[in-house]
This record gives sequence, structure tokens and C-alpha cells, in this order.
Amino acid sequence: MKKELIIKIVSVLVFIALSVGVIIYANTDRPKYTITESSGVEYETARVLSVIEDNTSIDKEIENVKKGSAELEVELLTGRYKGDVCHVTNYFSALYNVDVAKGDKVSVRIDTTDVGVYQVSIYNYNRIPLFIGLIVVFFAVLVLLGGKQGLKAFAGLVYTVLVICFVLLPLTLKGVSSIPLTIVIVFVTSALCFLLIGGVQKKTIAAALGSLAGVLIAALLGEIAAKAGGVTTFQMDEAEALLLVKSTNPIQLRGLFISGILIAAMGAVMDIAMSIASAIGEVHDANAKLGFKELFAAGMNIGRDAMGTMSNTLVLAYVGGSLNMMVLIYSYGVSFTQLVNTDFVAIELIRAIAGSIGIIGTVPCVSAVAGYLYSKD
Repeated sequence: MKKELIIKIVSVLVFIALSVGVIIYANTDRPKYTITESSGVEYETARVLSVIEDNTSIDKEIENVKKGSAELEVELLTGRYKGDVCHVTNYFSALYNVDVAKGDKVSVRIDTTDVGVYQVSIYNYNRIPLFIGLIVVFFAVLVLLGGKQGLKAFAGLVYTVLVICFVLLPLTLKGVSSIPLTIVIVFVTSALCFLLIGGVQKKTIAAALGSLAGVLIAALLGEIAAKAGGVTTFQMDEAEALLLVKSTNPIQLRGLFISGILIAAMGAVMDIAMSIASAIGEVHDANAKLGFKELFAAGMNIGRDAMGTMSNTLVLAYVGGSLNMMVLIYSYGVSFTQLVNTDFVAIELIRAIAGSIGIIGTVPCVSAVAGYLYSKD
């Protein structure tokens, strides 16, 4: 027992050390925006001390949004000009509408043009408290309803976010091919999440391997469809900005589209993989005499019930994220031929279908691995 505990502790420490080492390496020479005493653009937090003059009116033609301007007196709360009181003109329009009152905190942009000379403008609402509050609520609900398992799930999610932000992004910017990098990250993070939730068991091993197979199926189909349809990262909305980034960094753009499919499909694939692996484990516990064929069939039967709902989840997630653009396209009354040949539609369709088939492909993969592992008892 002591030996097993020591092995677990050493394994955890080695894993943490490796993760920290990779993060440090990935973020070496990280690009930073440079500011000087006489120049630079900064985004800080300010408090509205008073509304000096309100020159706004209601635009009844555009759903009663405000238009015009308001003169504000604000106090800078963060940054090198902390404590300074400034006069700011807050402009209102249908597209820019940051409506604040006395006492509100707001995000401001500070443009420094010379030593001690700067201009302050309203950037947006201060959403940091909102984000913190949402994370706290999410954590509380997860722990209250899930107990220790919920806490472990949250730890796995935090690790996944950290790896994406501090490993995937910087290494991609350094020129590492994003597709193999994303595959490794997907496998490591999903395996960690499964291990945190269930420990080293047959069902977690089956779920980890099955989920990796599922995202690989999604990526493979996405790659085939993208090549057949002539869809690459260069057809995406961010292509122009990414090309500017490429002029100063060795980033490889072509793989980003498929990497996005891998990451998007990861959550739903993990969900169905763990559900099927756990169910096969329960079936085996209820009747240990069942062989590979029976366990595989049980997994497939369970998977068929989950396929529809999980596929709907992924497709509807893409539809929801693209709803504004869909309304815009519909309003133009474009023909079917023009619609299906639009880059935007092709990109979203490939994402949704590839991800959904990845979910469907996960079912037999997990069923086969779990059935094999449990049939060996």
C-alpha cells in the first residue's frame, strides 16, 4: 500500500514538473506589447465620479438605443496614472453603447503621446467582476451537486484551459504544427480529466483511448472535406489578421482549421466516451460471464441512444454561435447555390458534420476497447 502511494505521489510530481517545464518553454520569448514613458496604449479600470453633461437621446428607429454623447469625470483606478481624475467624452451609437452612471466602474483606453501627456476614452464595461462571479457560481454548482467528483472535474477543466492558453497558443505561434500538437494536447487533457474523475481503471483507459479515436475521426473527416471543398484557414474571417501575424512569426496557418475541429469536438466526445465506458463496466459487474461480443453489443446499444442527442448538441452549438450571420444571409434572399458555396457556410457545415461523425465514431471505438478490457477478467 505504501509503495503504491509513493508511486502515485511521484507520478503526480513528475507530471506537474513536466507540465510546468513545457509551459515555461512554450512561453519563452512570448510577444509583449511595449510601452514607454512617452508612448503606448493601455487598458485600465476607472470609476465614474460624475456625469457632467448628458447630450444623449433615444433613437426610436433602432430599438430605443441611445445616441449622442455624455461628458464624464472619471478617476483612474489602475495603471501608471492611478489616482488621476480625467474628463472623458462618452459617445453613443447603435454599435457603441456603454451606458454608465455615477459610481460605475468602466474599462478605459489610455493613449500616451508624451511624458505625462495622455488621452482617456471609454473602452467598454468593466466585465471582470462578472467573469469572476460566473466562474464562482459554476464552481459552486459543480461542487455542490458533484461533490469531490465535481471538484476533480473543475480541476481538469482548469488544466485544459491552461494548456490551451499557455502551450497550444504560444507553440503554434512559434511555428509548431498545430494539428499534431492539438492531438497530443487533446489526449493528455482528456486522459487527465478521466483519471481525476475515475482513477486508473479499465473504464477510464477505455474512455481516454476511445475519445482520442473519436477526435481523430473528426479531424480526418474534416481534413478530407476541407480539401475536397477547398476550405482552409485562409477562407476564415480571421485570415487577414493572421497573415499579418505570419509576417513576423513562423506560424503555420493551414492546420488551424482542423485543430479547431479537434478542440470543439473534444468535450462532446469525452462525454459520450465516459458514459459508454461506465455503462459497459456496470454491465460487466452485473454479469461477469459476458464476453467481448456481448459487452461490445451492449456498448453499441447504449451508444445508439446517446448518438442523436450528442450530435444535436454539437450541431446546435455551431448554429447558435453563427445565428447572427445566418439571419444576415437569410435577409439577403440568396439562392441555394450561392448559399452552399459561401465560405462561411462551408466552414460551419464541415465543423458540425465532422464533429458529429467524430461523436458517432467514438461509440464503437469505446465499446471495442472497454469490451476487450473487461472481457479479459
